[in-house]
Amino acid sequence: MDESRLRELLEAVAQGSTGVEQALERLRDLPYEDLGFAKLDVHRELRRGFAEVIFGERKTPEQIVAIAERLSARHNVVLATRLAEEAADALQRRLPNVTYHQQARLAAIVQDETQIERSGDIVVLTGGTADLPVAEEAALTADYMGNCVTRVYDAGVSAIQRLLDQRALLNKARVIIVVAGMDAALAAATAGLVERPVIGVPTSVGYGTAFGGVAPLLTMLNSCSSGVGVVNIDNGFGAAFLASLINKLPG
Repeated sequence: MDESRLRELLEAVAQGSTGVEQALERLRDLPYEDLGFAKLDVHRELRRGFAEVIFGERKTPEQIVAIAERLSARHNVVLATRLAEEAADALQRRLPNVTYHQQARLAAIVQDETQIERSGDIVVLTGGTADLPVAEEAALTADYMGNCVTRVYDAGVSAIQRLLDQRALLNKARVIIVVAGMDAALAAATAGLVERPVIGVPTSVGYGTAFGGVAPLLTMLNSCSSGVGVVNIDNGFGAAFLASLINKLPG
């Protein structure tokens, strides 16, 4: 249940069009709904501003569909990340309004697109084209969470002029998400140019000594530029959630 639906319910009780027992029935599953194999935090949107997101990896298509059905009955937007095509197909067969973004491996179930009010500006910046799957997970997540998103792709520091050309755009952002593998120097270079918070997302892109993203992770953690926060390897979703929280701060 989101804030608008809770408000509607309380107003209905106050006006007498909904009885107290009916209202109690709708609120009875506070704080979660137990499906046996999963306990859904159906009131997370009230506390955190966005509904619980389904992590699709290692879940069966049947589990994902069951969770999505219950969450979408209560929320306008439901996201599922790290979703295999088999699970996405199952969702689309079972539920209406499902959009699957193959590159990002992300599915969105949106009841009413007009209810998504987007504000601010989050820039998603990548080092190279190979980083796009993680960058798209971040960009799409931020978009569905109600943020204006600008994509700047393939602006790595091996040709620094590509980054410098974007300074005016970067300075207009509220938050910048930098997605990069290999040496991941892009996060420090970006933070050194702008007065904006930078969220680094190390990717598993790179040759052997990138160690599946560990080397980019360490580079970002050891950034010589201040103001760089770092999420886990390939965690575009986590970066987008944090960026959304920052973007929606007042002021």
